[in-house]
Amino acid sequence: MPPENQGVLPIMMLHNRVRRLSAVVAASAVLAFSAPAFSQDVTDAHLKAARAAVTAIHATDPFDNILPQAAAALEQQLIQKNPDMEELIGKTISEKALSLASRRADLEKEAALAYAKVFSEQELNDIAAFYSSESGKKLLDSGPAVTRDLVKAADIWQNGLARDLAQQVGETLAAAAKAKATAAPADATAPADGTQN
Repeated sequence: MPPENQGVLPIMMLHNRVRRLSAVVAASAVLAFSAPAFSQDVTDAHLKAARAAVTAIHATDPFDNILPQAAAALEQQLIQKNPDMEELIGKTISEKALSLASRRADLEKEAALAYAKVFSEQELNDIAAFYSSESGKKLLDSGPAVTRDLVKAADIWQNGLARDLAQQVGETLAAAAKAKATAAPADATAPADGTQN
């Protein structure tokens, strides 16, 4: 290969890899959002209530790291294959990821539609009101710790219950076996035809 074309091949390979990955991501997005549309059945007020509920319960917070994680994974993958282009890869991925950040609104809309499909406008207003209150906020903040404590308590309770059940059944079966063993010698001394001498 002529020296003037040697730098072109890695750039073309990088471009093709990014294009293939982009196609996969685009196809995934199309599949993810191709669920039956029901937005025409949802009024603006209902959708507004759903958005408020989604915000109040932080329904989409677990997805905040998707874009940064995808960008980091892509950067690592491309740098492994093209270490000489590390700076360009990092800069390009940062720019492109930043330009895609506005698409977070699409997820918010889909989440609101999903909630609006299940809950009435009034129910969504009630949910938003509760989780926006101090009690609701405390439930969201402290709920995971309470759940951990409950799981520990349930585990101890379950072990104690299983132990006591096994012990009580064991005692009953042992008593029945003892009674059967005591009755067996008396049966052996009785005449076979049941008559007495």
